[in-house]
Amino acid sequence: MAVSSRNLLICFGIALIVASAQAQRPRVLQTTGKFVEFPLPKPNSGPTTVSIAPDGRVWFTESAGNRIGLMNPDGSGLKEFDLPHAGSSPRIIVLGADGNMWFSEHLGNRMGRITPAGVISEFDIPTPDSQPRATALGIDRSVYFGEFAGGKIGRVTMAGVVTEFQIPTPNSGPRALAAGSDGGIWFSEFNASKIGRLSPDGKIAEYDLPRPNSGPGDITEGADGAMWFVELAGRMDGRQPDGNRVGRIARDGKVTEYKIPSAMGSPINIAVGPDRNIWYTKAGRLGRVTPDGVVTEFEIPTGGGPTGLSAGSDRCPPDRLIDKLWYTAGNKLGYLEFR
Repeated sequence: MAVSSRNLLICFGIALIVASAQAQRPRVLQTTGKFVEFPLPKPNSGPTTVSIAPDGRVWFTESAGNRIGLMNPDGSGLKEFDLPHAGSSPRIIVLGADGNMWFSEHLGNRMGRITPAGVISEFDIPTPDSQPRATALGIDRSVYFGEFAGGKIGRVTMAGVVTEFQIPTPNSGPRALAAGSDGGIWFSEFNASKIGRLSPDGKIAEYDLPRPNSGPGDITEGADGAMWFVELAGRMDGRQPDGNRVGRIARDGKVTEYKIPSAMGSPINIAVGPDRNIWYTKAGRLGRVTPDGVVTEFEIPTGGGPTGLSAGSDRCPPDRLIDKLWYTAGNKLGYLEFR
């Protein structure tokens, strides 16, 4: 299904000022190798994922701290907003079509919305204990989310109306999802070793991965129009996946896998970087995958286990990229610089 330029603009909520700034920036950037990090003032905040607003400010979830954070791109102006319910464990945060930030509450069984001024609203998910995780903005202006324990893909409109779509494979464990430029919502099925696609009319297709214990996780659309995803490794969520790879699935379902050279740890999040290559987080490092599958890893200054990753597109096709690749690690946020 073809997607109009207008719908893509709606998907990202791109303001004219952002488009103008991008037009002045080189089309392809390269990393300088410089890392900049900002420690958070409250201990054990557990920053998890990060999202870049059109005004350049950095939003992030604090799963352990039960807060949503916000700061300027130079690290100044830090604000933290407590969630209304204790133990909600906010997980993934994305820009909504309404200009607000939307996030999942993994243990709270809710979807949340926070305005630029810090006003929070919450919306209950009908399925009990569904464990919502990944979120992404669809071309219909709704935010989609995966219910890891519920085995469903959920959708919440900007008015807060929630609809759920049952995945055909039982106990599939939808761990992550992303909007594709084909109009579909693509998602990983961690327990089933499959990649799924929810069409705009609510139909679900599923594609088997080559290996039965791949453990697919975070997913995003690459600059080449294919969907890229990580395959997890090590003990997690009651399984021992044999992944440690980055995968690519074409629109026809053909899958290609690229082995990650470092043996320790598991890849966690994936994003398109300012250089339009695929990047991932993994135990003390950021990894880069070129279109032909060449993998290079960069150690972050203070080690730790980086999780979230964003250069602005936030699980939508990469039409909005800045000159920094932001990540969360330990009790800090940081970025890798590009020029």
